[in-house]
Amino acid sequence: MLDSRAVSRLHALIQRRDDGEYALVDLGSRNGCFVNGQRVSLPRVLKDRDRLAFGDQELLFRARPRPVTNPPEPDSSTRNMPTAVLHAPSLATIMVVDIRDFTRLTNSVGEDVLAQTVGTWFLRVGQIVRRQGSWAQKYIGDAVMAVWLHPAESSIIGDVRRALHSVSEIQGMTSALHTHLPLPGPLRIGAGVNTGPVVVDGGESTAIGEAVNAAFRLESVTKDLGMGVVLGERTYAELRAAEPSPFVSREVALKGYENEREVWAISFEGLQGFLSQSAGWAG
Repeated sequence: MLDSRAVSRLHALIQRRDDGEYALVDLGSRNGCFVNGQRVSLPRVLKDRDRLAFGDQELLFRARPRPVTNPPEPDSSTRNMPTAVLHAPSLATIMVVDIRDFTRLTNSVGEDVLAQTVGTWFLRVGQIVRRQGSWAQKYIGDAVMAVWLHPAESSIIGDVRRALHSVSEIQGMTSALHTHLPLPGPLRIGAGVNTGPVVVDGGESTAIGEAVNAAFRLESVTKDLGMGVVLGERTYAELRAAEPSPFVSREVALKGYENEREVWAISFEGLQGFLSQSAGWAG
């Protein structure tokens, strides 16, 4: 807590990244966040002794060097002991949402408006996915990743629907941002949702693995398909959509994968209609 009227109630977030570095995320603050005198628009990786400014408050960021540890020499007393569990495997649904035409946005508004727009979007997306039960959120460039962990098979369908409710709510929030920020028009998003095994680190609230990578690729392919939302095959199967389904099947080539994959796409209008017909499942 910073005791200053120049600092917003929810001003900024410093988040530990998967690589162990820290990034500063502006949460739509009125007076902005600055690193070494430069305003932060997108998440900014911090370095030791960076000078941070939040409104009229100045701080010095200190990062301890990460210790380098050498593994112990194997001997007869430890050779046959179980391997230490550093990460726990789990089944999860991953949602990735990204602001469309971000380059065009950066060229059409000033730095202050861009920083407030992206920060406000990050803040509200985080609030939405947490309300829908997301286990963790990551802010990456102009995208947000949210993760729902499934402790049991019976929880998957509910979590998948919560992820889709999040997507629908984020779309509505994003398209309305221009009504109270000086933007040239409504903003758009694309969303990819994928379900599969991940490796999680509870201490860092991090999920990694092929299922996470595929979620980012699914979001990217929304542009090629001209659709708002694309689901992975496992996600669609767990959704158990009644026929006739509003989702359409497509065979697509995902970047980094050799073979084409079947995905399921839907417009935001179609998604809203689908969720309203099954409102009792999640929300």
